[in-house]
Amino acid sequence: MLADRLARYCRSLRYGDVADIVVHEVKRRVLDSLGCAFGAWNAPPSRVARLIARTVTVPQGATLWGTRHKTLPDLATFANGGLVRYLDFNDTYLSKEPAHPSDNIPAILAVGEAVHASGKQVIQAIALAYEIQCRLCDAAALRPRGWDHVTYGSFSSALGAAKLMRLSQVKTVQAINLAGIANVALRQTRVGDLSMWKACAFSNAARNGAFAAMLAQRGMTGPSPIFEGEKGFMKLVSGPFDLVPFAAEGGRAPALGESQPPQFRILDTYIKHYPVEYHAQTAVEATLALRNELIEAEGARAIDHVMDVEIGSYDVAIEIIGRDPEKWQPATRETADHSFPYCVAVALLHGHVTLQSFGPKRLQDPAVRDLMKKIRVVQQPEFVGRYPKIMPTRVTVRTEAGKTCMSQVDVPVGHPGNPMSDRDLEAKFRRLAAGRLNRSRIDRLIEFVWSLDRVQDIGTLMPLLRI
Repeated sequence: MLADRLARYCRSLRYGDVADIVVHEVKRRVLDSLGCAFGAWNAPPSRVARLIARTVTVPQGATLWGTRHKTLPDLATFANGGLVRYLDFNDTYLSKEPAHPSDNIPAILAVGEAVHASGKQVIQAIALAYEIQCRLCDAAALRPRGWDHVTYGSFSSALGAAKLMRLSQVKTVQAINLAGIANVALRQTRVGDLSMWKACAFSNAARNGAFAAMLAQRGMTGPSPIFEGEKGFMKLVSGPFDLVPFAAEGGRAPALGESQPPQFRILDTYIKHYPVEYHAQTAVEATLALRNELIEAEGARAIDHVMDVEIGSYDVAIEIIGRDPEKWQPATRETADHSFPYCVAVALLHGHVTLQSFGPKRLQDPAVRDLMKKIRVVQQPEFVGRYPKIMPTRVTVRTEAGKTCMSQVDVPVGHPGNPMSDRDLEAKFRRLAAGRLNRSRIDRLIEFVWSLDRVQDIGTLMPLLRI
């Protein structure tokens, strides 16, 4: 049974199985996630989640980031996870099912704090959670069947928590059963006009995953077999699937003549350069390059004379951010950062896309609204089959003077094929944390994360996060 295999892998994975390059990538994802959390500190769903979590005080529990308050690990997971996700600026994985696997990190830090895990244990659990979630995304698409990608997050966060809690094989299987039975999320979260729940959908799944591990630790059992059962996950949610071998599954190196083992999937995840849905990353890059070309050719007023903008893309991107009518009339930040026309219009008009690009004033900007009316999204036949290895976007602009400019980007900054440097990642973190922490604290936090493998108790991170 698949749950047994997942539990065996969870229990057998050792820190020594995690290569140095994987350890470094885990540190990069922790730094990126904390930066995203600081940037979202005052976001409405984040405030609501903190208010709920503050109603429960657990002195030996998990910290609400930015505060001194400790609560139940699952409530801390929900509140902190919403912070990481709100800006749509944390990392991404694209496969049959897309995902944001750094959404697992708040659950692992919350449970890790409660059990006084070391930095190495946290790193190991994060690598494990990434591996589980990404391999599930490789195996079966949920989106076409009406389910949301966060559904896989209950399993990955439960296994990350089980690893930190050192659950037995039997109890780890029960954590998987409990994580799967009641945590299937509807895709409506990402259709039409998006709500505040977009930021909370995975944090809720991760909260339930952590809760499942906590229940299993105390002897609770769940329905079995959760995946292959008559009314189980494969029959009703995902369809049948097989999982390829995990990285370091079996805990040994390949023998002479064997193929190389699979690498940890965290190495195939992407860090975002712009605070927009990942399929829009190449669109923003292409638009900014095109804008410079247009201004050089026709002067600073060239953008005022744009007649037509065409965004050429591929089917998955169009389905997610270029199809619904609401994408041309976004009423919320959540809809705007999931809108091809909005992201391209802002980039073309202003020459940059930042967190401020999605504020209330910009959302109602008549110039942005007028330009969006001139934008078309079309599928490019030559892009068929190229996703997810690359995610090409071609932006073409025609002006009143008859000038036509075109720019295409296939691999955005932050993609494994075009990685973001550590220095640029630190700069992103500093921008997001500015105004929440002083420079000295920011420096100490960056140093802490880079030395995470030498930390004896992950709880020592929490005072550095206080705002």
